[in-house]
Amino acid sequence: MGNLLKIAIRNLFRYKRRTLLTSSLITIGVVFVLVFVSITGSFKSMMIAQNTDAMLGHLQIHRKGYVASIENLPLNLNLKPKAMARLENILKEQSEIEAYSPRIKFGAMFSTFVETTNIRLNGVYPDKESAVAPLLPARVLEGEKNLKRGNIWIPELLAKGMKAKVGDSVVIVATNTDGSVNGKQFKVAGILESVTGPGGRDGYIHIEDAAEVLRMGVMEISEVAVRLKDFDQLDSFSGKLSTLLAQELNQQKKPIFELHTWEKLSPFYNIARIIDLMTLFMKLMLIAVVLVSIMNVMIMSVYERIREIGTMAAIGTPPGRILSMFLLEGLSLGIGGAILGNLAGSIIIFILNLLKISYNFGRQQGLILRADINPVDIIVLSLIVIAIAVIASLQPAFKASRMEPIKALRHV
Repeated sequence: MGNLLKIAIRNLFRYKRRTLLTSSLITIGVVFVLVFVSITGSFKSMMIAQNTDAMLGHLQIHRKGYVASIENLPLNLNLKPKAMARLENILKEQSEIEAYSPRIKFGAMFSTFVETTNIRLNGVYPDKESAVAPLLPARVLEGEKNLKRGNIWIPELLAKGMKAKVGDSVVIVATNTDGSVNGKQFKVAGILESVTGPGGRDGYIHIEDAAEVLRMGVMEISEVAVRLKDFDQLDSFSGKLSTLLAQELNQQKKPIFELHTWEKLSPFYNIARIIDLMTLFMKLMLIAVVLVSIMNVMIMSVYERIREIGTMAAIGTPPGRILSMFLLEGLSLGIGGAILGNLAGSIIIFILNLLKISYNFGRQQGLILRADINPVDIIVLSLIVIAIAVIASLQPAFKASRMEPIKALRHV
């Protein structure tokens, strides 16, 4: 095999221009795909982080049926204390969970004593919420980044529309489950930067203030947001947790809880899917480039070396050995193109990171492009190129190995 490989490489260097052109095409294809995958992967990770780390959490748990009615923020579908206790017992036993945060979500009237409008509010424990959504405090444009009892964070658009400023007194009026109305005065402690997506225009108060406004005798929870230690375990862990939660039944023997990952709660999941489809399309383009380039080279190589192939067959070279020689030529082209493409792509990505290119995402201004090279992407791209190189060489190699020596020697 070693001698065959040397012969294959020597044959490639016999046609330097053609070999160089083919290797260049493969290299350029690998570079484009690697750079595209790295940049889009970086954008996708940033987009997911902006949704999960700023408001959603990695996954959320609700009472069964709550998400179907979430636009109305139904208080009658909150988790009761006993159900919440059962849920917390399960969550505390999961080593994959970094933090979880109970929330009370409700709609209310927001009044500045001059004007009144609607607002969606999240009652949270500030320390638990910051652990689940670490980017939430960074969204506070003005005011205190630590939410205390009696204070409220309001979204930027609401603050502008109502001309509310940090330090102003406002009133929150809400209707509880029995239909009675209650109000409570708050101080505007912070103005939140609005972000795109569900919850991006919500206000925040302390969870005990939320229970007081809603006149809850015992605290009921609308949702529990969960953050994992490793985001890459989201799919496997959500399946595991769903199984555990499905075992918790009410008196009617029906499931109490429902689990949703961020993908089911955010419209940006569709953008993430589009990015994945674009990446797949780029890989298909790479496959086409490699397939056409190497097949063309190998067909021309076989055609120009028919008499040489006939001579090899005439002196007793087995067809399998001839087949292997041409396959090794294609393999060498694939390996060479993959190595050069990965090196060139890595250099380009390094330069792009040095340039610190900035861009905007929704209301997020001045985000810096950070393209990361995933070793898995390099391995996958290399294997694709090498595999397609060998496949493209099969037909010409098979044709060469099946040639009749006498006919080949007569070829002009």
